[in-house]
Amino acid sequence: MFPRPARRLPMTAALIALVGSLTTGAWAGPRDTAEPHRPARITHVPSAAGTSTPLTGYAVQSTAKVGDSAADVSSPGYPARDWYPAGPRSTVLAALLANGVYADPFHSTDQQKIPRADFEVPWWYRADFTVRDTRQRTSLDFSGVVSAADVYVNGRQVAKAAEVTGAYTHHELDITPLVRSGTNTVAFRIRPNDPLKDLTMGWIDWIQPPPDQNMGIVRDVLVRRGGPVALRDAHVVTKLAVPKLDTADLTVKARARNDTDAPVTAEVGGSVAGTAFRTTVSLAAHETRTVTFSPAGTPGLHLTDPKVWWPAGMGGQPLYDLDLTATVAGTTSDSAHETFGIRDVQAPLDSHGARQYRINGRRLLIKGGGWSPDEFLRWDPAYVEDRLKYARDLGLNTLRLEGHLEPDEFFGLADRYGLLTLPGWECCDKWEGQVNGGEKGNRWTEADYPVARASMAAEAARLRDHPSVISFLIGSDFAPDARIEKTYLDALESADWSTPVVSSASDRSSPRLGSSGMKMTGPYDWVPPGYWYAKREGGATGFNSETSAGPSIPTLDTLRRMMTPAELDTLWKDPDARQYHRSPSPVFGTLKIYDDALAGRYGAPTGLTDYVRKAQLAQYENVRAQFEAYGRNATDQDRPATGVIHWMFNSGWTSLHWQLTDRYLDQNGSYYGAKKANEPLHIQYSYDDRSVVVVNNRPAGAEGLTARATLFDPDGTQRYDRTVTGVAVDGGGAHRTPLTLPSSVSGLARTYLLRLVLTDADGREVSRNVYWLSTRPDTLDWNGTTWYHTPTTSYADMKGLASMTRVPVTATATTRASDGTATTTVTLRHGGGGRTPALLTDVHLVDEHGKPVLPVRWSDNEVSLWPGESVTLTATYRTAGLRGSAPAVRISGWNTPERTVPAA
Repeated sequence: MFPRPARRLPMTAALIALVGSLTTGAWAGPRDTAEPHRPARITHVPSAAGTSTPLTGYAVQSTAKVGDSAADVSSPGYPARDWYPAGPRSTVLAALLANGVYADPFHSTDQQKIPRADFEVPWWYRADFTVRDTRQRTSLDFSGVVSAADVYVNGRQVAKAAEVTGAYTHHELDITPLVRSGTNTVAFRIRPNDPLKDLTMGWIDWIQPPPDQNMGIVRDVLVRRGGPVALRDAHVVTKLAVPKLDTADLTVKARARNDTDAPVTAEVGGSVAGTAFRTTVSLAAHETRTVTFSPAGTPGLHLTDPKVWWPAGMGGQPLYDLDLTATVAGTTSDSAHETFGIRDVQAPLDSHGARQYRINGRRLLIKGGGWSPDEFLRWDPAYVEDRLKYARDLGLNTLRLEGHLEPDEFFGLADRYGLLTLPGWECCDKWEGQVNGGEKGNRWTEADYPVARASMAAEAARLRDHPSVISFLIGSDFAPDARIEKTYLDALESADWSTPVVSSASDRSSPRLGSSGMKMTGPYDWVPPGYWYAKREGGATGFNSETSAGPSIPTLDTLRRMMTPAELDTLWKDPDARQYHRSPSPVFGTLKIYDDALAGRYGAPTGLTDYVRKAQLAQYENVRAQFEAYGRNATDQDRPATGVIHWMFNSGWTSLHWQLTDRYLDQNGSYYGAKKANEPLHIQYSYDDRSVVVVNNRPAGAEGLTARATLFDPDGTQRYDRTVTGVAVDGGGAHRTPLTLPSSVSGLARTYLLRLVLTDADGREVSRNVYWLSTRPDTLDWNGTTWYHTPTTSYADMKGLASMTRVPVTATATTRASDGTATTTVTLRHGGGGRTPALLTDVHLVDEHGKPVLPVRWSDNEVSLWPGESVTLTATYRTAGLRGSAPAVRISGWNTPERTVPAA
């Protein structure tokens, strides 16, 4: 959305608001190679007032290879020979990758071969645009410069790097005197980025950082045309009546700015929610005034029966549109458009000091994941939308963005899908250098405070109308000091920010905001499933802003795509080996903690395939337990769970840890463990007290339910069975405990299976959940806890699973397609004799070459079947994902032989 506040300085820069995104136009989806850019096209800019036209791309080149003057480079007709074409949002390295300069950096250690020295000098970004009519005023409107830039237009410098600095600051440059009829040129000399020194962005310990440190222009640069009066900062402040939700007041605001040397009278009018309004504004030369329309003067802005926006699963996601126009002497001078939603967000601290979010008056357990953009900040709206659909598919309601704040399109999609977002600043670099003691990041200088304020003002103006945005975290690992906090809060207040502001994502306080109400107590590496039920450290109490059991080994398909055979050999054989695809951090450099647990619980791997199949069981049970524990404890009277952010939701590259879905959108045990735990109506087992609990995440209550719990030896011998009828549970996250398993069962094997089944009043199965457990529990050394891990001194014994007889699972599949979307329906049936179940049977949709068809959303997956049982699953995906081949489904499982059957 383009109307954003900015301080407009003729022929110089402004540090106030923000547009666009920290991403690029390069394709970011799961292809083997990037598509090369075509040569940068000339952008044709219309003459109509109120238009904002993004530059369509650039030619880029290192200053080390350009000896010509800035005046020459930025003049029309300059021969940019041997320059690289780049998209409209592109880092330097993204452009070079798109042009085939380097090999796929997501494969093996190929990224290490990219010379960092190439990015230690400035780079030129050059673009041409055409203008026919020079009577309108023209300005450049942009943000997302990493890290700073000198700006030139038609041979003249219009801003210096000291003014255009910071990835999140917004700039509007009046270039009217320089624009000519015909071709015009804008050029940016981009400075190298150092996140330890600059208020930009870094990658912390998530991934191996890109060699160029994301230097470039990663949001749109707009060429704006207008008349004498400009409209800026258009937004709507909403006030919803809670708890009745029967009325809402809208207050429309915008700044009218006279860009001429003479007084001007303008008429500003518009409409929202079916109500029109208009006023006359007299402006002195270069005067700016805020125009306000409220219910007091425009009764139609008091809405009855407003369309209220809800998070997914709680209601619909209706949106409203605001349109504004400024006219001078009957001629349009400028226009503005905003989309917004009506909702109320509160997040007080509960009696135990934990932050408890309430949306439209209803308490909500935050269940989310940490979001990552593409490593090279390449922006692909379809790829982003696919990941947001995955988040909804998993039953998540929130995504946390620690820095790397995505473009308006991202938040627009979050609005549509009902996914809440928690944006905020990042840790471990310049953003917290002033307050983080001896950790990474330079301390601030006087020059940093206006950049920080401008960054905050820009993000506040950009995000405030998005109903999906429910807070801003002005600190991550550390809270700001008094001066920095005031810098941020003053900017937020000026922007009419209305949702809660949180001092940090950790258990810290700032002088004005006080306690964050959040904790950052880990873990970040492997812990056993039972860990999550303890109301201490990272367990299910309070609001844990980032936590998981660390490693998330992808599927074999993804592993073979991202690593060499030798690297894959090392992966399963050597727990002490440094894993390039885990983290640059020495703490997370190996998989030793994870591998030791895998071998200790399931037995030492016998090969790569065995390692991966054991990893999927381990990841399924662990992620499931994390979300189940927080779900169960959400309504406790004593220290309830109020929120959990799985660290992370996705990775920006091919990773071995911190992800629920991998770079290529394939789904492993972590994904399906989360999906199972977050079912709308769900039956689950409690590792701490053996209780069987029904959690109802639907808005309405459920009654007449039947819960059944059955225990089996691995060979299928039944050892215990109990059924409880007449189970009722309220909605909104309430839970009920229909039964508790006995502490011991005669004859039960050391490793055993638990099958839970929940049926409704009509006998239909609404939830099924299968656990593999041990009479020998995991033992935690709580006294040995570090910031990232609690050691396990003895492991639960899951080795008995290895004795399970191989069981064939038969499958029949059909596919139908319409309007570019295909649905494959698969019926699985336990095909063996005897008593042994088929444990964690996975179905993968593949093409005729056996390659996964991605993205895909399954109704359920990694299911367990007992003799005589069958289940029908559906997969939804884009028909184009088949790449012209017929679909097939590949069946495999813990004790199920792999086979592929046609699904045409």
